[in-house]
Amino acid sequence: MKSNRYLLAFIVLFLTSSMAVFAQSVDSDMLCVGDHWTEEEGASFLQMEKGKYKTEKDWDKRANAIRKQILKGTGLNKMPKKTPLKPVMGEIREYEGYVVQNVAFESLPGVFVTGSLYMPTENPGKIPGVLSPHGHWTKPGEVGRYRPDAQKRFASMARMGAIVWAYDAVGYGQMEEIGWGHRDGDVLKLQLWNSIRSVDFMLSLGADPDKLAVTGASGGGTQSFLLAAVDDRIDVAAPVVMVSAHFFGGCTCESGMPIHKAKDYQTNNVEIAAVFAPKPLLLTSVGGDWTKNTPKVEFPHLQYVYGLKGHPEKVENKHIPEDNHGYDEKKRQAVYPFLAKYLNLDLSKAMYEDGRLKEEAVVVEDQEALYPFTEKNPFPNHGLTSIEKIKW
Repeated sequence: MKSNRYLLAFIVLFLTSSMAVFAQSVDSDMLCVGDHWTEEEGASFLQMEKGKYKTEKDWDKRANAIRKQILKGTGLNKMPKKTPLKPVMGEIREYEGYVVQNVAFESLPGVFVTGSLYMPTENPGKIPGVLSPHGHWTKPGEVGRYRPDAQKRFASMARMGAIVWAYDAVGYGQMEEIGWGHRDGDVLKLQLWNSIRSVDFMLSLGADPDKLAVTGASGGGTQSFLLAAVDDRIDVAAPVVMVSAHFFGGCTCESGMPIHKAKDYQTNNVEIAAVFAPKPLLLTSVGGDWTKNTPKVEFPHLQYVYGLKGHPEKVENKHIPEDNHGYDEKKRQAVYPFLAKYLNLDLSKAMYEDGRLKEEAVVVEDQEALYPFTEKNPFPNHGLTSIEKIKW
């Protein structure tokens, strides 16, 4: 009898382990990572999909399926309870035409999102808001939202008249120093949830609910079009150097969960970006990365979808063939006028009439100067530092 019990226990353990390995294999098969397709395969997929939606009703059905899979794939189909944000507000620093304030808020109990607010010196009340997620820049002095080009962008948009929330990706900046890792566990789920709660935070500050935008480059571009696809409160989107028919994002925060593929289901980042139709969308693309085909592959498909929605003019593409990956000067020269047009911002505060950037007055601060947790505002004792400890 004892030997039978041991045998039964061994069989149960073996089956459990085998099922776990099988489930892991199935999940892995559902992931579309990096250059998942060739350029030709990506273009062919869009052409095939185009034939499936020939009316606005057809597209709406497809868009609903895409949105559902993003939420299901990230585990956000059952949204966590929205608990109080309890922001930790730092001191305000005043500069020419804008102010900066470091802030942290709780997206979930114990999960603090760290970032900085850039605001116009004159705040007349409800003003447009811009969320600014960042990409995977890790070189010292060039990290995420702390990069000089990023700080110039945030400050310039604030000088134009917007509230700008520049926040750390999970495991970047002060979140990394606190102890978070960027590629740990279901980072895509937490990062998207932090962006959704960032919309709540912006609205709590009094941002105009009819003029909310999101823009970021690289991984920040991925976060921009994912947020725009699942959160109806976003009104304008400008993902930079990221929307590609064949490249799905190489980080776990972009493609580490099954948002692109499931049984009898497949999509790519172009269709995900198209879910935002017919709201204003700008694709900024370059010749030096996976967005090199945007003018002839990705953009025409988006124009087609926007045409089905009756507003082909609401999607734009600024292609810079001589440029490489990033959110440098030429990209900002493309995005500023777009945001000014749809958010009713003062473009003259950020650009000269001849198109040059007017960023001389922007002060680039040290990374540590942009941390919300300091000796005066220490990291709370109940604060979490890993995804495994979250109680969703």
